Amino acid sequence: MATTTRLRPRTLVRASGGPRYAVALAVDALGTGLLRPFLLLYGVTVLRLSAPVTGTAMTVGVVAGLVCMPPVGRWLDRGARSTVVAVSMLVRVAGVVLLLAAPAGHVWPFSAAALFLGVGNQAWPAAHAAVVATVAHGRERDAALAAGRALRNAGLGIGALIATLCLSGGTTALRALAAVTGLAYLGAAVLAWSVRLHARPAAPPAAGEGDTAPTPRMRVLPAANVIYVFCLNVPEIALPLILVTQLHASPVWSAGIFVANTVLVVTLQVPVTVLMARFSRQTVLALAGVVLTVSYLGFLAATSLGHGWGAPAVAAVSVVCTVGEILYAGSATALVTALAPAHVLGRALSRFGLSTGFGLAVSPAVITTLAPHGPTALWGSLAAATLLSACAVAGERNQRTQPGRSLQPAGAAPELDARPSDRGTTVRGS
Repeated sequence: MATTTRLRPRTLVRASGGPRYAVALAVDALGTGLLRPFLLLYGVTVLRLSAPVTGTAMTVGVVAGLVCMPPVGRWLDRGARSTVVAVSMLVRVAGVVLLLAAPAGHVWPFSAAALFLGVGNQAWPAAHAAVVATVAHGRERDAALAAGRALRNAGLGIGALIATLCLSGGTTALRALAAVTGLAYLGAAVLAWSVRLHARPAAPPAAGEGDTAPTPRMRVLPAANVIYVFCLNVPEIALPLILVTQLHASPVWSAGIFVANTVLVVTLQVPVTVLMARFSRQTVLALAGVVLTVSYLGFLAATSLGHGWGAPAVAAVSVVCTVGEILYAGSATALVTALAPAHVLGRALSRFGLSTGFGLAVSPAVITTLAPHGPTALWGSLAAATLLSACAVAGERNQRTQPGRSLQPAGAAPELDARPSDRGTTVRGS
């Protein structure tokens, strides 16, 4: 099967769900960037809650939001696509309304707002991946997923920059940012719903055709993903913590690394994903783990340099970590969509999203617990766990995951770039 090596912008937009859907993603990301990085600050300054109480409420909201994933998966398997995306955005509108209505000094309204925001944030990735998997196939789908991530990172970065410039306005500015976020979510939901994309539910294979399990038997991928996803919190949590508390470097280094990470993801996510299409997705995902492991060991070596050369060395190694993140993001979800049978695609994506959400939820606690015990405890543990996950992903390639089927059948093209069930899926709407 021919591998996609070049995509025109118009083709990429179509494969991502169409112009209106792309605008919806951009508006949603911009609104998210206005509020999400400053939600803790909103609870502390506007609602006058203590930092521990606010942080706990946010964590509970994220973890509780994971409960929505199984129903979302079943809904997607019934054929819903753009409707699920729109509902995930509307749920966040409700969260913003609760946030604006919360009286000062009351934690429960803030907790409820965090829960609604958490539900929307958890449901959106699986729903978006299902949309792309419905309108695009093979390596074109991989590039479309990568383009969606690049667009989202760009919107988040621009939104966060605008919000940072507005923070001098105090509590009034934070309330205004929350209100604008709610309007952005509402506008994005209307645009996503207007696409009206729906897939005909795929019928399960007949008895004896080798797929009788209600969900894909992909045990290794979700487990490995819990470890892989730690890389997303390294620039935001681990590196600032190390730079400030252990290397006593200026916070400017942390800000610069975060900006560089965002710029690299926005500019390189699609080109790197397209470039790596010549390899199997399992190979790229395993390679991502190796690159991340090397970067963690690089951070360990950089921190040993101490004050002076330590901060520049950490900044240099962060580029390697970002490359690993790009490889991971460009292959992980794409691998799930390629392996999952069409009739359980939603449940496979929701299960994978559950592992992503769990990893993102526990990684701050794990990082902040290991960091006080020294660089070896933090970076050595992350390197060992990530390398083990990469080996598990690579070793799973030739193991059978369903009766009569392997992750990469002998004689097949690299990965399952197209499935018979893909061709049996129909789409209604624009």
